[in-house]
Amino acid sequence: MAGAARAAAVPFGAWAAAQSSILGANDRIRFALIGCGGQGYRDLVTFFKASKNIECPLICDIDDGQFKRIADALVEQGGKSPEAVKDWRKVVERRDIDAILLATPDHWHPLPLIEAVRAGKDLYCEKPLANSIGEGKRMLDFARKHDRVVQVGTQWRASKHFGEAVEYVRSGKLGKVRLVRCWAALAWFPSIGKVEDSPAPPGVDYDMWLGPAPKRPFNKARFHFTFRWFWDYAGGLMTDWGVHLLNIALWGMNVNVPKRVSSTGGKYVFDDSAETPDTQCTLYDYGDFALVWEHQAGTGHGAEGREHGVAFYGSEGTLVVDGFGWQFYPEAPKKDRNKPAIAAVEKKIDEDPEQCRVNLVADFLECMRTRKRPLMDIERGYHVTAVAHLGNLALRTNRSIEYDAENRKVIGNDQANAMITNPYRAPWKLPEL
Repeated sequence: MAGAARAAAVPFGAWAAAQSSILGANDRIRFALIGCGGQGYRDLVTFFKASKNIECPLICDIDDGQFKRIADALVEQGGKSPEAVKDWRKVVERRDIDAILLATPDHWHPLPLIEAVRAGKDLYCEKPLANSIGEGKRMLDFARKHDRVVQVGTQWRASKHFGEAVEYVRSGKLGKVRLVRCWAALAWFPSIGKVEDSPAPPGVDYDMWLGPAPKRPFNKARFHFTFRWFWDYAGGLMTDWGVHLLNIALWGMNVNVPKRVSSTGGKYVFDDSAETPDTQCTLYDYGDFALVWEHQAGTGHGAEGREHGVAFYGSEGTLVVDGFGWQFYPEAPKKDRNKPAIAAVEKKIDEDPEQCRVNLVADFLECMRTRKRPLMDIERGYHVTAVAHLGNLALRTNRSIEYDAENRKVIGNDQANAMITNPYRAPWKLPEL
């Protein structure tokens, strides 16, 4: 709960002041960006909103076409045009780099992160942590062994109103919470259409982009933003949006791994090249409460009349939270008519919705100096990513699964166990601890 209190009670201005006093006027953090696509650009801009006491002298991407926008953004921030490289290993080996902002596709998170922490660097790694449970655990183990600060980029962990909502859930005012529901109904998510294979664009090192993933012909649908909808590289909306919303559910209920998971879904709406489901419902059994995840692509009306959100259903009332605020709806008194009714509560967001991104980066930069665990520490990122992947394992094996978290095995399901850790294409190997 310390994380919740910190996110809710400490404004960004205080974080920035604390950071300034720790770093000193001339003590600048030098970081490199690996992954110069849309998310990398957004994160880069956020870094400079969080602190002016940083610089980014080095950027990396496999696509020459990605470099100019990043270089222009750095110059706009008053910096110099950065050096650009196409091989992430040239970034890791640089001794003048303190930290790495890792914004690659999901399947390219494990190897750079592991090698970076081995080299003594801290990381801000975009979510989800990895494209399989086993890879995420290996990343966590290496980060702990080398005592590095690793922040996972799911920004709602640093949001004031999400922190307040979680604190209210944990206060006991909802009574016994028997059901938690997370959902995303995304009308902006269009079909990607049916896309034929083609030659890779000029300036793209496609074999490096594939990396440890299986060898396949280049296909534009699998590249850049829409890589999310192919199992080789990501887990669909279950991991893309699920990590954000499931994170709030696990935070509020103070839990990690469920006892049993079942899932159903498929390509019910879109007839296109994507592999991951456009519609999915997943049920997690935590023993004394149930957690439901659901997503639908192409429509914007979700549960509780909201596009996205998390609802905690308790015996004394229901709390609903999304990116714009939270509400508590009390149950009417039943047995004791003299008992006063619990008051309804409505809290609308009172800060820039983008502020939580700045907060999360500011927290990371602060923790680089204090060596404290960040708000969205890699261990939290590992657990919430694992929960999302368990939903996909149940869906893809068409079976209800029981998960042995200690040994990272699905009981009696060899097909699911084969997907606990993704296989690597030679010559790439997942390092052993």
